[in-house]
Amino acid sequence: MGNPARVEELRSMGRLRRRTVAGYAAGDFACNLAFSLSTSFLLYYYTDVAGISAAAVGTMFLVVRLWDAFADLLAGRIVDSTMTRWGKFRPFLMFGAAPLLFLSYLTFNVPASFDDGLKLVYAYATYAVLGLVYSLVNIPYGSLASAVTQSVRERAKLVAARSFGAGIGGVVLAFVVGHFVSELRAQKAAVESSSDLLAYQESVQNVFTQVTLAFVVIGTAAFWFTAWACREQVVRTQPRITIKETFATLKHNKPLAYLCGSSFFYLIGYFAVGGSTAFYALYVLGDIGLVGLLTLVNVGISLVITPFIPAIVERFGKKATFQYCGLFTVVGGVGLFFAPASMFWLVLLTLAVKGVGASLMNTVMFGLEADTVEYGEWKSGRRSEGASYAIFSFTRKITQSLGGALGAWALAVGGYVAASAVTPSPVQPESAIIAIKATMGLLPAAAAVIAMLIFVKYPLTDEVFRRIRNETEQRKLAARTEADAIAS
Repeated sequence: MGNPARVEELRSMGRLRRRTVAGYAAGDFACNLAFSLSTSFLLYYYTDVAGISAAAVGTMFLVVRLWDAFADLLAGRIVDSTMTRWGKFRPFLMFGAAPLLFLSYLTFNVPASFDDGLKLVYAYATYAVLGLVYSLVNIPYGSLASAVTQSVRERAKLVAARSFGAGIGGVVLAFVVGHFVSELRAQKAAVESSSDLLAYQESVQNVFTQVTLAFVVIGTAAFWFTAWACREQVVRTQPRITIKETFATLKHNKPLAYLCGSSFFYLIGYFAVGGSTAFYALYVLGDIGLVGLLTLVNVGISLVITPFIPAIVERFGKKATFQYCGLFTVVGGVGLFFAPASMFWLVLLTLAVKGVGASLMNTVMFGLEADTVEYGEWKSGRRSEGASYAIFSFTRKITQSLGGALGAWALAVGGYVAASAVTPSPVQPESAIIAIKATMGLLPAAAAVIAMLIFVKYPLTDEVFRRIRNETEQRKLAARTEADAIAS
């Protein structure tokens, strides 16, 4: 009989089953039923349906998403201290799925009977709890990739599958919600009184209620499929680590630091776009129903690019792919800002160019994060997937907070006029239109330039990763062999 440690080592380097890749894609599809719904429509829902001011929403996004970031650190600690008969990560997907998606339903159901103060309190409370539960599901899901395989090519398949699943979720979501809201826009165009506005808001509320309830069922099934299909293969010599050991692991992890620094700036622009897309479709292009098409081009381009990502990574390496694909964001973002609404083909073209950069960078960064887990283990001898991913996710949540807040504040600075009983169908000033266009194009372009400059010093190329991974596995194999010899 072969050495068990050697068998486990070979399993972690083997070719992944198709069901494993499909299962990992299903996980981010499910995550995005809650995540993309909030990034794409929550700002619109709070201002035009719930009747909360854009300035108040901007501040709430900043506060709650900062809370989300610290919730990630808490979730990372919980994950790293967990080990069950189902594994380290899968139980969180199995038992956290339904609560997460039900909280999404509550978030998009601000009671119309509440006054303005109570509405804001309710929004803060539900969105904050949603963020905490999302962390307890998403941190284990993101950490799972580094536990399923240690192969560079197979790990690239997982992050590509993740992007593909997220793209499907985002596009389906935008078309479903965007389609219904577009039909209701005809009703709002005829709004002449506060009672007409109330009828419109009730109709849109019904759309969000039905969609979020359906997602409870669909998303829970998808998460359970992920838990069934994705099994943890990487050998652990230390199943639980202390807080002190966690920080010792992260303290010397320079690749993780550079990745987080670069991602911080890039994702500020990335997340600012999500909340502004509905406003761009409505007030720049004149039809909120175009949200689906814009999302298909801007985010859904990942469905075209993703199948080629493993080959791109194998040809150029993850560092070079991440480094230079930001140029697509720069060119597309600047082009989008100057593209006139009358040249709709140019709007779509610049969105597509920007979307290629976003798809590649946002996908590859997850593969880079998984690689930093191996670096941390090589440097310290301790493997802490949960803490490493929590630090990375903490950075993403901070940028989500800042990006979402910038999008809302840009509306306020630009003089955006929300629908109200006094002005049920407002006309936006030119300054608001410029603010929306800048958030969609110039902000992501500027953020991408800074991100690429920071990433120049990222030290963990694919060649270096393979070397340290092999050294670590040989070290673990020797330790297991010695322990078996002593035991016998």
